[in-house]
Amino acid sequence: MCGITGYLDISRRTGHDELQATVARMAETLRHRGPDDKGVWVDPGSGIALGHRRLSIIDLSPEGHQPMHSACGRYVIVFNGEIYNFKALRQELSGLGHNFRGHSDTEVMLAAISQWGLERALSRFNGMFAFALWDRQEQALYLTRDRLGEKPLYYGWMGKTFLFGSELKALRAHPDFKGEINRDALALYLRHNYIPAPYSIYKGTYKLSPGTMLAINRASPESVPTPVPYWCARDVVQQGVSDPFTGVEEEAVAHLDALLREAIKLRMEADVPLGAFLSGGVDSSTVVALMQIQSKRPVKTFTIGFEEEGYNEAVYAKAVAQHLGTEHTELYVTPEEAMAVIPRLPALYDEPFADSSQIPTFLVSELTRRYVIVSLSGDGGDELFAGYDRYFLGQSIWQKVRWVPKILQNVVAKGLGLFQKQGCCGNKLRILLASPLNAL
Repeated sequence: MCGITGYLDISRRTGHDELQATVARMAETLRHRGPDDKGVWVDPGSGIALGHRRLSIIDLSPEGHQPMHSACGRYVIVFNGEIYNFKALRQELSGLGHNFRGHSDTEVMLAAISQWGLERALSRFNGMFAFALWDRQEQALYLTRDRLGEKPLYYGWMGKTFLFGSELKALRAHPDFKGEINRDALALYLRHNYIPAPYSIYKGTYKLSPGTMLAINRASPESVPTPVPYWCARDVVQQGVSDPFTGVEEEAVAHLDALLREAIKLRMEADVPLGAFLSGGVDSSTVVALMQIQSKRPVKTFTIGFEEEGYNEAVYAKAVAQHLGTEHTELYVTPEEAMAVIPRLPALYDEPFADSSQIPTFLVSELTRRYVIVSLSGDGGDELFAGYDRYFLGQSIWQKVRWVPKILQNVVAKGLGLFQKQGCCGNKLRILLASPLNAL
């Protein structure tokens, strides 16, 4: 995890020293994201300032320092994330005549963008990322976020200054920032328990939506840029529906196993100690099992436990760790220790976020950081593999109502939409009943 930030001052009213001092202050607010290295780059003639805090994972040498310039001199980048297939891309680019100073994925990204252009390069990147790219030739700033939005990125105009950063606290460090609360975002928060992209808690400040990029055009100063999608989950699903897997169940299992093994193998690429969160559930246990089978030494695993039996998953995690032969570390947390995290949450998350899992997530991360630099987890498994109870409930309801004629299904489904006006309970009923009716 690294931290990126910066700004574009279209008035060009500030000189080199002021640009550098301001972006350095912004980057310093992200020190917790990148304690290993820091860097800034400014161009007073263009009004651009880029800042970076680095957590060194791949290429720990100075050759991995950011902001990083492309070999051709055209591009400057600040990057947060990992490109998992960078070694394959590096080999291909070397064959096309590119030479590399170090062995970081950031340098490979710049070479890919120089070779193929930004949009084509994005289609080749397999990873999680958020980055800002300054094109010195076109005098344009590009912001990009990974396909599923694993890495955060905020942006917005404040007068004649365009700000961006991994966290809102970086934007707040700029003297032009105005922290006016977005009351519409508060309504979204009360509905969803978090503030969804593209909104943020502040007026005029936005989250870049997953799978999109945006360009800052000097010809339209102070206008909110429109993110352009470079990838769409719906298109991927539709492609899968139109060209479904035709093999038998055993072949599907073997193919999925191969995909998961390769995905885990790519994510184990690091020049620093690596570990994994282990809750004992299916998702994290699968990740750890695939790590251990591809590791020459015991994988380091970490679990948070609670004395309250109804909330404690540590016993299951310990059983999985013993079965797989991992080097397991667990920490039992008292209610007082958990509650002590609560006053820190506003600084950790910058805007309202109502998922109670944020507390144990912080605690297990704090524990893990004592032993390793990088940790894998099982997040996202329920979404990908229909692991939540609601999916089984929907299937159960569908089995009971599938005999209803299609025309009547549509009429009832639309009618149930009226419940949304009756508040939370009506909305839940609409979701539970309308979804199965529209399943086919």
